[in-house]
Amino acid sequence: MKVLKFENNEALSEKASEVIIDKIKELDQPVIGLATGSTPERTYELLVEKYKADQVSFKNVTTFNLDEYVGLEPTHINSYHRFMNERLFDHVDIDKAKTFLPDGLADNAETEAERFEALIKEKGPIDLQVLGLGLNGHIGFNEPGTPFEARTHVAKLVESTREANARFFDHIDEVPTDAISMGIGTILDAKEIILLVHGEAKADILRQVIHGEITEDVPASILQKHPNVTVITDIDV
Repeated sequence: MKVLKFENNEALSEKASEVIIDKIKELDQPVIGLATGSTPERTYELLVEKYKADQVSFKNVTTFNLDEYVGLEPTHINSYHRFMNERLFDHVDIDKAKTFLPDGLADNAETEAERFEALIKEKGPIDLQVLGLGLNGHIGFNEPGTPFEARTHVAKLVESTREANARFFDHIDEVPTDAISMGIGTILDAKEIILLVHGEAKADILRQVIHGEITEDVPASILQKHPNVTVITDIDV
């Protein structure tokens, strides 16, 4: 596990955007795994800026997002479909037919998780997976206790995760209790992973991820075992 330390969120986001662009340029048909949340927002803004400056094209890119809330329609203000459209897809030359997120409104969420897993297997493997880090060590919505071998599944969100995401909703009661998420095993199949971590609030958990015991109580700790992981952060670890 390689750690790259930067001065601030702008610098770490710049590095993340460079890694993504380099991977897109390296491959004829790149498959990129994407994350949502506040940490990658600036990275996506920079990707849009660099696209508009003719520094990158997304026309041959396929994307898979880590997760989506169960029960939110794609146009809901807090759905990850809408997040990705507004932050990235609407502003670049990507073919939206090649952008894949779980369907939060599927009649059967378990069946949808199986369909999404099969789709990754069909179109993958993922060449580069972008991850954020939850305060409890989760990656995707794989909460503490999730088996490391888990594939895409319906995840029950713990209260601390719902509380952390409540700032995006009018009230915590509106935060969904479940999400469809790539499993840890699915994530680990990616050829390369970058973990973006911003802010001192995540310092303790990041140190556990990098230096601590590999345990399902800290889901991201399994990244120590992956052969090609880079942590991009503004935290001293």
